[in-house]
Amino acid sequence: MSPTIGVLALQGDVREHARALEECGADAVPVRRASELAAVDGLVIPGGESTTIDKLLRAFDLFQPVQQRLRDGLPAYGSCAGMILLADRVLGGIEGQRTLGGLDITVRRNAFGRQVDSFETDLVIDGVEDSAADPLHAVFIRAPWVEEVGEQATVVGRVESGPAAGRIVAVRQGPLLATSFHPEVTGDTRVHRLFVQIVRDSL
Repeated sequence: MSPTIGVLALQGDVREHARALEECGADAVPVRRASELAAVDGLVIPGGESTTIDKLLRAFDLFQPVQQRLRDGLPAYGSCAGMILLADRVLGGIEGQRTLGGLDITVRRNAFGRQVDSFETDLVIDGVEDSAADPLHAVFIRAPWVEEVGEQATVVGRVESGPAAGRIVAVRQGPLLATSFHPEVTGDTRVHRLFVQIVRDSL
């Protein structure tokens, strides 16, 4: 059975995430309404601008429904801004910025700097197929990093070299997964494959 996974279609790389999910055997659908959210087995929250996505979630009357489904155990994967939205605590946010929560982490918004400070590196991610032997090529675009991990969340990836060595860039907590980077832009579907398996395991 193919799980139905929604991609929050308010901003960001919606098509790219949907394509990667389809390649991994899921049925990918855009989510802009509560009725569409109610029909999915999992949810991807793409990158973009976390403050804008927060405002759009409220404008589309999706904030409370998404938050409630996450509390009820809906598997979710957040990349870049999606990581910020899944975090319980945010540093460097703007006044009034809210998150959906669910991950017992503190993220620092725009931690790696502005657009000009975007970079790429290879990572080993726990749970990602063969990443120890064949590291995952990760693209960071104005990305956050995880400043602090609470007792409930688990670190599954860190930057291994360069100025950001040691920074936490991938975490998991039960059916929730988040990365600072954008796996949808590289053509490597292993992070999406991991998330599809998390969704399958939850059914």
